[in-house]
Amino acid sequence: MKKYVLLMGVSYLSAGIAAEPVTTDKSIQKKQAIKKDSEPLVLDMLTIKAQSSNIDQPFGSYLDHSKIALSRTATSDTAQMFKGTPGISFSGGGGISSRPIIHGMADDRLRVQVDGMNLISACANHMNPALSYVSPSSVLSAQVLAGITPVSMGGDSIGGTIRVNSADPEFAEDGEAPLIKGQGSVFYRSNGDAQGGNIAASIANEHAEIKYTGSTVESRNYKAGGNFTTRNTKNGNDVVSSSSYKSENQSLSLALRNDDHLAVIKVGQQNIPYQAFPNVRMDMTGDDSWFANVFTKSQFRWGNLEARAYHEDAQHKMNFLEDKMTTPTRSMPMDTHGVNQGLSVKANIDITDKHLLTVGSEYQRYRLDDWWDPLGPTLPPPAMMMQNMMRGPAPFWNINEGKRDRIDLFTEWEGRWNQQWLTQLGVRVGVVEMNAGDVMDYGAVTPEARTVNSQNKKQTDVNIDWTALARYTFNDMQTYELGAARKTRSPNLYERFAWSRGSMAMYMNNWVGDGNGYVGDINLKPEVAHTVSATANWHDANQEDWETKITPFYTHVENYIDARLCQLANGKACVSTPGSFNLLQLANFDAHLFGVDVSGSKLLLETGKYGNLTGKTVLNYVRGQNNDTGGNLYQQMPFNATVALEHQRGGWSNTIETQIVAPKTDVQAVRLEPKAAGYALLNLRSSYTWKHLRIDGGIDNLLDKNYALPLGGTYIGERSIPGTAVPGMGRSFNVGMTVNY
Repeated sequence: MKKYVLLMGVSYLSAGIAAEPVTTDKSIQKKQAIKKDSEPLVLDMLTIKAQSSNIDQPFGSYLDHSKIALSRTATSDTAQMFKGTPGISFSGGGGISSRPIIHGMADDRLRVQVDGMNLISACANHMNPALSYVSPSSVLSAQVLAGITPVSMGGDSIGGTIRVNSADPEFAEDGEAPLIKGQGSVFYRSNGDAQGGNIAASIANEHAEIKYTGSTVESRNYKAGGNFTTRNTKNGNDVVSSSSYKSENQSLSLALRNDDHLAVIKVGQQNIPYQAFPNVRMDMTGDDSWFANVFTKSQFRWGNLEARAYHEDAQHKMNFLEDKMTTPTRSMPMDTHGVNQGLSVKANIDITDKHLLTVGSEYQRYRLDDWWDPLGPTLPPPAMMMQNMMRGPAPFWNINEGKRDRIDLFTEWEGRWNQQWLTQLGVRVGVVEMNAGDVMDYGAVTPEARTVNSQNKKQTDVNIDWTALARYTFNDMQTYELGAARKTRSPNLYERFAWSRGSMAMYMNNWVGDGNGYVGDINLKPEVAHTVSATANWHDANQEDWETKITPFYTHVENYIDARLCQLANGKACVSTPGSFNLLQLANFDAHLFGVDVSGSKLLLETGKYGNLTGKTVLNYVRGQNNDTGGNLYQQMPFNATVALEHQRGGWSNTIETQIVAPKTDVQAVRLEPKAAGYALLNLRSSYTWKHLRIDGGIDNLLDKNYALPLGGTYIGERSIPGTAVPGMGRSFNVGMTVNY
């Protein structure tokens, strides 16, 4: 294997996240046992050896561990592991960098945590979203909270929360020999000739564990199910140009414990030598990042105390890879350096056996520089003015000394009144301060740059969030939940400080994959979302035979950040080319989103000879509209459903799955969002586990359907021409093998 680089994963263990450490403390075990007896039955619990879920979280959804393990063979994109989860869809990107969408809201509107770290994309095109920093092989538990997120789980987001976590530390039993564990796996996917593998090894006694993980993956361009364009000149018309990638991750952790205290120190590194993007004008030509994450948890008579500190440093480069290299000399280097630091403290206080009070504080410090180096000496005539402008004598500063600091205080009270009623109330107050330094246009302080530099860029937002949740367990077969929330998100650095109205610069700022150019607005207001969501859950008394779950939701967003045609400002007009992409500026609007998630399962057959057969289905619908313009919001997933039959017999597990997506006709006109036809895909998956060996196999898109991704953006893999949606992947044969010891 070639050099690895860090995998984003950090110790995690917090009350209220997807998994907590197992404790040997007798008083804690007794408290947990008492609490378990008084809890109502709940849904979507993830059960893993040496880990336990916080099953009390309303509106929470946990990925099944078997699904996590199986998806590692089928994808190298961690976000795609949530496919089939109620309320989740995906915005297209590179092969390891798609972005999850919850109830029609994506990217910075979601709080995405990797082992407790709040990660931020350091790129004008958001090529390195939070989940791209962790490989699927390192994910052991994952949790989604759609819409209603308790204030103790984060702020500065309005759409929901996603948490992925690596394995908890495992220690040897007292007096036993050291616990030595390891895992190695390899996989291959025929479409794109994708191949890779991962290793993990740990050794522990009763008080300490040290663990190493590493992974690598590499893929060429993938193929669609058939010809989808006539514009490709370097690849066949069924090849999705600019979709290749390579990624390497590694991490090292040390965990220490005694009866009442746990501490985990984890460091990691990631290297992405290249990652092409079929829906962005640029490609990633290098992404090197490293992190350090320290977590502690201590148990006291009154409850427990958690603390976390982390540091992340990302060096990101963009340019044109081969598919977008229209001439041998075409180049436009772009560099980004982001530093993300965080500190959090949270106390869970057992006021009584039935009431829990959580108080805490979070601080996040983020610094960003985004500059584009000059190309070199000036060209003689007949070179164009734009060509010579990019030659210097100094960089173009897209964002110079960008600053975004956030400090929050929160308190949350949870009451378990009896076996039927659970309530939760929380309030979070946050202050976000943003600023940026002076800019220039390849060394020239143009009139536009001079005007921008004269403005007061410092912005301070005071954000107030609250949530109210209630769960009522009517009987062993019925559970109902109702929640309301006010959530706030301040703009990111690019939304406020991307400044140039020159067409070239605007096209380089695009984090939504639509091919258009963007400019920000210093005076953007924070988005404020008011959400109401309810869940009805019906199931058999033992939750083993059948289940139906329905979750309708409605969200009204004040100051929703959307796009409109670019207008004259700072003495500079936007000049777009007729028949090409639009030049857009960001502005605040009122908007609303509504929809429903439906999921269900039924045990169809249970025999000792043939095993068990279960039917499962998930249906999602969301609709988003801009109240001020009357138009549609961008990247809203049409009605879709997943229907699956799962067979289990001993070590065998088999799945036949159909994905059905309605035509996408509700598109956003100003962004030239392409429409897409409906489609149905058939997938087959199988796995066999025997002692320390696991074999996985599958066929995705068995019928080799040629279809367009509804949220994949606009295809500009070779040429920048609007109108074509990025196609989905054609048939792929996937195999994998994992050995544990």
